[in-house]
Amino acid sequence: MAHPLRTTVEDFIQGLKQFEHGPITKEEVRRYVDATRLSAETLKPYTFWRDELYTRNLVYRDNLFEVMAICWSPAQKTAVHTHNGQLGWMFIAQGEVEVHNYKYLSCNAPENQNVVGMDCLAGASEIHLDRLETVGCSIEGPIYCVDKAQSIHQIENRDRGKTGCVSLHIYSLPIDSCVAFDLKNQRCFRRTFTYYSSYGKVEMEVEQPADAGGITQIKSLTY
Repeated sequence: MAHPLRTTVEDFIQGLKQFEHGPITKEEVRRYVDATRLSAETLKPYTFWRDELYTRNLVYRDNLFEVMAICWSPAQKTAVHTHNGQLGWMFIAQGEVEVHNYKYLSCNAPENQNVVGMDCLAGASEIHLDRLETVGCSIEGPIYCVDKAQSIHQIENRDRGKTGCVSLHIYSLPIDSCVAFDLKNQRCFRRTFTYYSSYGKVEMEVEQPADAGGITQIKSLTY
């Protein structure tokens, strides 16, 4: 196993790919990610910033894993959103974020639930979520995980440091869309994810529509 102080991105990916030869479990990958955390300096070729919103920067992707660096300026945050029941792991390479965990209780479109390959089709106009807890995530903190039991959350950068925050996210399987919740206006909608950069190259311009709830939309796309 690679040493955490000397791990390159390539080393990290190669170690991660070893899990593809058998069942991928939350705990085994968590232990690996915890032992081989990448530094902000190592991730620098994959980190890009925008004042308007956080950026999603693809580091690696295949059929079983997606690795992505997210860069957060102060006060930037996601919408409350789902993960389609997929496994996910996150650690902080720079700064701090807070994760607000939620539990789905009910909605007025239950017929849209349990769709094959995703959690639901969205479209509800009455939504009941229970806010469970807020978890602080920092460089020294434990690996944060999502799974089928806990897959709804919001991530927020409350760190006022000018250098911003960098988090690394690993998903299995890769996640191409999610359900975003606008709890104030009582609606939810499925959003397709996009990357601001791929493999160290900025690929698109993104904009934040007034009703997007923190999920980006494509302005131009070359990847």
